[in-house]
Amino acid sequence: MTRLADTAWPELAALAAAGAVLVVPIGATEQHGPHLPVTTDSDIATAVVEAAAAADPLLIAAPVVAYGSSGEHDGFAGTLSIGQDVIESLLVELGRSATAQFAHVVFACTHGGNSMPLQRALTQLAKESRPVTGWWPHWGGDLHAGRTETSIMLAIDPDRVRLSDAMPGNTSPLAELLPLMQSGGVRSVSPNGVLGDPTGATADEGRLFIHASAADLAGLVATLRPGKGAASQMASSSGTDSGRIATNAGIRTASEATA
Repeated sequence: MTRLADTAWPELAALAAAGAVLVVPIGATEQHGPHLPVTTDSDIATAVVEAAAAADPLLIAAPVVAYGSSGEHDGFAGTLSIGQDVIESLLVELGRSATAQFAHVVFACTHGGNSMPLQRALTQLAKESRPVTGWWPHWGGDLHAGRTETSIMLAIDPDRVRLSDAMPGNTSPLAELLPLMQSGGVRSVSPNGVLGDPTGATADEGRLFIHASAADLAGLVATLRPGKGAASQMASSSGTDSGRIATNAGIRTASEATA
């Protein structure tokens, strides 16, 4: 596996010349209930990208962007948000810099609150003819800090999961919760910060989620190398059937993604 953080510039120059694709995990630092660490989104993004890189020597795993748009989680200790405008600008500038060096760049995002700024950044980069694609896993299940994310974190780092503190939160569907969260944030609908139910989470289930998403991401990267003619700017993994949905316009609604 090639990590950008572990590699010196001469080797990176050779990899770039060979058509390597840089994949940047995009996460967040925000509350994930009383049982998961505030870096959950960033940890998951890193794990998926590094799992994909382990199977592809020309996929370079960049360090994670660990802060994002998390204003909906204000009021919970440990939530650090830089807002939509800042994360959008960061991604635009990062895309400009990275595409000056690599044939293609992928932003692999695992935080739902980053969806709109990521889409706007991709639109701007597409206008500049920058070869940047957004990728988004779609695992289904709970919205936030429920069984899905708890299972994945059990697979990544079980010592940081406090299962004894895990408890259900608000299990209502997103369509019902969204208007309330837009006006009052997550705390207004879930005092413990959970949107879903972590009951039944297992590391085995988490490994399945990671494997399916990593395989999908690796498959996407393979199509983005020079000569493949890829035009997509946004792709989404189903997580279970490794299917991808892509559009040439660079926009895909990610409202169903994990918060």
